[in-house]
Amino acid sequence: MLSERIVKTLIEWTPVSSRLITARFYGKHKKVTIIQVYAPTEAAVEEEKDTFYGQLQEIVDRCSRHDMVFIIGDFNAKVGCDNEGLDDIMGKEGIGVRDDNGERLCEFCQVNGYVITGTIFKHRTIHKETWVSPNGRAKNQIDHVLVNKSMRTSVLDTRTQRGTDAISDHYLVRCKIRLKLCKYLNRSKVKPKLDIEKLKDRQMREQYNVEVKNRYEALDVETLEEWSKGWRKYM
Repeated sequence: MLSERIVKTLIEWTPVSSRLITARFYGKHKKVTIIQVYAPTEAAVEEEKDTFYGQLQEIVDRCSRHDMVFIIGDFNAKVGCDNEGLDDIMGKEGIGVRDDNGERLCEFCQVNGYVITGTIFKHRTIHKETWVSPNGRAKNQIDHVLVNKSMRTSVLDTRTQRGTDAISDHYLVRCKIRLKLCKYLNRSKVKPKLDIEKLKDRQMREQYNVEVKNRYEALDVETLEEWSKGWRKYM
């Protein structure tokens, strides 16, 4: 759901599949693309995982290189806290042990230049856990917020927000960013303003009359002359 203020900044949105949807917003300095994901679980077959990341790659390839791009949602991926050889895409503040989905996510980030922001900021463990099992015994960090590396400094914080009213086994993940959105003006629908001051010039007025007659020459002559006489009364 979007607030009325944010809706006014929306340029377009595209439902790609049951697992992927994109939205693009108008910003003061940059346009912002948000890709919402729901990745296959760790137990899913390889083909399903490959299809998901293949579609995600196609979306990323179509994104403007000038956009600030966020990829957010349930990746069903544990990336852990070991960032040896991966310090360009993640920090040491992740939790758990990296699994196959986590390996896939890290590889995707390395290839495309994205940072896993939830592993960067130091927080208590309860503010890193994004999912809890039905019995409450197992907790993991499987929901992530990715941002393209060039925009890394615009992200001020990422953590889970407990105490929300949502009935879910996932906690809300809050990402604080330095960004200002602006109302989107669809310029293709903006009508040009008529400069009627030019009609005070006799030559311009005569040229206007000629062009109008040429454009509407198929109209009834008497009707056109009556319209022209009525127009002259206001000149």
